[in-house]
Amino acid sequence: MKVIIAEKPDQASKLASPFKHKKKQGYIEILPTDLFPAGAYVTWAIGHICELLSPEDYNPQWKKWTLQTLPIIPEQFRYRVSKSKSKQFQVIKQLLVNREVREIIHAGDAGREGELIIRTIIETANIKKPLKRLWISSLTENAVVKGFNSLLDETETRNLFYEARSRACADWIVGMNASRVYTLLLQQQGFSDVFSVGRVQTPTLALIVKREKEIANFKSDPFWEVFATFNIDGKKYEGKWHKGQESRVMDQQMAEKIAAFCQGKDARVCNLDKERKEYQPPYLFNLSSLQATANRLFKYSPKKTLDIAQGLYTKGFISYPRSDSSFLTKEEANMIPEIFSKLSLQEAFQKYLPAPIPSIMNNRRYVNEKKVTDHYAIIPTEQVPITSHLSGDEQKIYDLIARRLIAAHYDVAIFDYTTVTTLVDERAEFISKGKQKIQDGWRKVLFDDQDKKDKDVILPILINDEKGAVQQVKVKEGKTQAPNRYTEGQLITLMKTAGKHLNNEELEKVLMKTEGLGTEATRAGIITLLKQRSYIDVKQNKVFATDKAILLIEAIGEKILSSPEMTAKWEQRLSEIGKGKTPHEVFIDQTRKLSHKIVQDAVGQATTWDFKHIEFEPTSSLKYKQGVEVGKCLLCGGQVVDKGKVYGCANYRKTKCGFIISKRILGKSISQAQVKKLLIEGKTDLIKGFKKGEKTFIASLQWNHIEQKVSFVFSNDTQTKQESPSS
Repeated sequence: MKVIIAEKPDQASKLASPFKHKKKQGYIEILPTDLFPAGAYVTWAIGHICELLSPEDYNPQWKKWTLQTLPIIPEQFRYRVSKSKSKQFQVIKQLLVNREVREIIHAGDAGREGELIIRTIIETANIKKPLKRLWISSLTENAVVKGFNSLLDETETRNLFYEARSRACADWIVGMNASRVYTLLLQQQGFSDVFSVGRVQTPTLALIVKREKEIANFKSDPFWEVFATFNIDGKKYEGKWHKGQESRVMDQQMAEKIAAFCQGKDARVCNLDKERKEYQPPYLFNLSSLQATANRLFKYSPKKTLDIAQGLYTKGFISYPRSDSSFLTKEEANMIPEIFSKLSLQEAFQKYLPAPIPSIMNNRRYVNEKKVTDHYAIIPTEQVPITSHLSGDEQKIYDLIARRLIAAHYDVAIFDYTTVTTLVDERAEFISKGKQKIQDGWRKVLFDDQDKKDKDVILPILINDEKGAVQQVKVKEGKTQAPNRYTEGQLITLMKTAGKHLNNEELEKVLMKTEGLGTEATRAGIITLLKQRSYIDVKQNKVFATDKAILLIEAIGEKILSSPEMTAKWEQRLSEIGKGKTPHEVFIDQTRKLSHKIVQDAVGQATTWDFKHIEFEPTSSLKYKQGVEVGKCLLCGGQVVDKGKVYGCANYRKTKCGFIISKRILGKSISQAQVKKLLIEGKTDLIKGFKKGEKTFIASLQWNHIEQKVSFVFSNDTQTKQESPSS
């Protein structure tokens, strides 16, 4: 008898479906068959059933957050069963200890996390029975049967387990120590919130904050451009004034002088340059490129795309979605004709099939076994669904994946690009650019929102030295634009490339590299985590860094925790563990040493912090930590403490001292740091965002000793009427 452990219940059902079986409580019994003469039990995890212990489970003194206990470094990491999933763990354990069970088949997702989830369950249950590995990239019946017929020895994937566990332990060490030290030090500065810091999330956040600051510090400058309409022997076209490589004029009067000079003057075609470009079909999808494309076309978050793709995979309709490869082996390429024959029966794909190129078997752009990692590219399986029966979101993602495979069987797209240089009065030079589609090729298959934006400018047929005149001249004003905010899809690409910003043309090539922040499977989760922890806001698919994020990244500065390149190197080392090139013990030891440096760096940095310019409202459940002393009372000399909704004197019960400052004045939260400054210096810094009616204004807060209330002070130091602290 064998026990097969899947990662999720629906995957377990798929693994049992090719065989006669009975459903039981927490598992499925496969009846005796050729593959399993004595039958088998198929059970399942529910994601991560086992979790790393909390700090206090290693040492009770580690429960309280104090600088004196840092860094927290367990001698040996241990796992426990999650309370919410203990019932299923007991089902699995009872099956594993059954004396009739002689072998375990590890059937978790064929990747690092799947390796960790199942092996940790077996290890926690203290089972030492022989282990085999089911390694498949799709859940069709054919793939399942074939996989069970060619099980791997567990030693072939054991290093992936070491890699995944090393990643989990490293994240625990960095996260626990860095989060505690920065939270405690920032609380000393008056910012009573929890600041989560992570090995991957923090350098990702640093990239977002960097862009936020670039936008905030950007100064827009006006410029002017001169456009002329030419009439060359009845042929009309428009050109833009150029001088050297520059087309913008930074002085309006100069632009108008250029326009006035050119009005009605003779014009001559002085140069014609035509270039033909061929564009190859795009690579097949890996997860990053699928997420980036779905975000660009449909504004789907990376997590939403992954969830939809995971659902399609579980149903058997697409191959493993967490793949980092864009290539196929010849074995998968052999299946494409069958896939296409079934896709051609679907209305959505009929007009694209049969494809002009019958096979890509010998095209190394798509079929290259050396570039297939744990899994091949994301493609449809031979189990083609009736697409109209899929949900709307599933239809869109399935359509993207199917069309991308079909497009690989189409010819190149060809465009002619024409550049015309026109000379006005033999002095002023104008450039005209045109684009003409010669062959659709693969672009016939792939919908692209860029096609709608790209309006081809078709220039008339011109000849060198043809002459005519300037028919009209106009001056257009523009402004230099700040850098664009990242979309969630661009953020995935940015993480993939360790912070190297990419133009669209470079995207496909760079996505072939493995170096980056996180893995294909974890990047969407990191972005989701940044949202949940109030570090980023996503509005209309644009990513904004919050004040909390800016504060944390400024606190960390240029240290290792915010370095994308360094974290990318960590990912490389982890990958080397998975390949058996680096001992996992060495990596964990290095991470332990790093935790000491992180704590030392933070304590040293805190002495130079100055956050007067940051307006920050706490966002965590610890919002304003009640009971924290913020300064001396200006009325009785007692201690002013945080009381939840107000700052008030601690002597109220004893002496009825009525000193009180509201935490929210005219719609603006007042931080502990500002109250501390008010109590020490008599006045806060300038605070942005007070609202009165439809207007917002900037002012400092000052304690009015005569009326014993808070009043506003504006930058010209003229005091306005007093506002009630409860406003």
